[in-house]
Amino acid sequence: MSGSVLYDVPGPRAVVRNRIIGAVTILVVLLFLGWVVWRFYDTGQLSPEKWELFSYSAIWMLFLEATWNTLAAFGVAAVGAIILGFILALGRMSEHAWLRVPVGWIVEILRAIPVLVFMMLLYYGLPVIDIKMTPYWAVVIALIAYNGSVLAEVIRAGVESLPRGQSEAGYAIGLRKAGVMRLVLLPQAIRAMLPVIISQLVVTLKDTALGFIITYPELLYLVKLLGSQALYNSPLIPSAIIGGSIYVALCLALSYIAYLVERRTRRSPKVTAVAAANQPGQGGTDTELIVAQSDARTGGGA
Repeated sequence: MSGSVLYDVPGPRAVVRNRIIGAVTILVVLLFLGWVVWRFYDTGQLSPEKWELFSYSAIWMLFLEATWNTLAAFGVAAVGAIILGFILALGRMSEHAWLRVPVGWIVEILRAIPVLVFMMLLYYGLPVIDIKMTPYWAVVIALIAYNGSVLAEVIRAGVESLPRGQSEAGYAIGLRKAGVMRLVLLPQAIRAMLPVIISQLVVTLKDTALGFIITYPELLYLVKLLGSQALYNSPLIPSAIIGGSIYVALCLALSYIAYLVERRTRRSPKVTAVAAANQPGQGGTDTELIVAQSDARTGGGA
């Protein structure tokens, strides 16, 4: 009965209608996929001549190198964006206007500049003032700036969405502002916002493809390079299929890692203690919840 609280249980006619709609939807999707495959076959995109280029091991080594370049840019950009996001979020939540207002303007400006424009400014604009930057660092810095500002808003929203009693309970047990933020608010906000953070990191991974505009040799750059080889019948579609499959595999791997992290945090002793303290009939007040969190971190109560 708990599953039917938020919506009406469909009747027999509604069940039949939903099944028909589902079957029709699946049929339409299959027909569309079949039409796409047929168009590929009819235009010769599946012919051996188009795929001959990919029978050479040197080509796959190029894909491996391009994938490594993509991951190298993403790894540094992801870590930098998370660090910058925390710094900007803390600045946005500061009680001092002289810090909060400038940081707020910085966040809004960084969010407003498109990533590609940022890359082009760093790579093509800085040499005008005698500052040269490699394509790698232009890609990484642009990704850090944009995604860090987005993550700052995500973290700030997560902290401010917590009940006010959480921070008040932290102060009640003697924690200072830094302790309340570090031990009480941020862990809960990050756990709640973890799916959004991971989604933004997936966006960061895919945005590395914009680096091909400034000649950074990542996956899309290689796909474009191989697809323009007239000697091998310009296999653009086969190159895009292989490159897109690699992107999909990387995104799925990142999502799976996020799933493992989320599952581990749910099973951690900290989360167990907090959940127990917050159960009805267990004295789940904000102050007791904070005490349970502190005990879970410090081993108190042992």
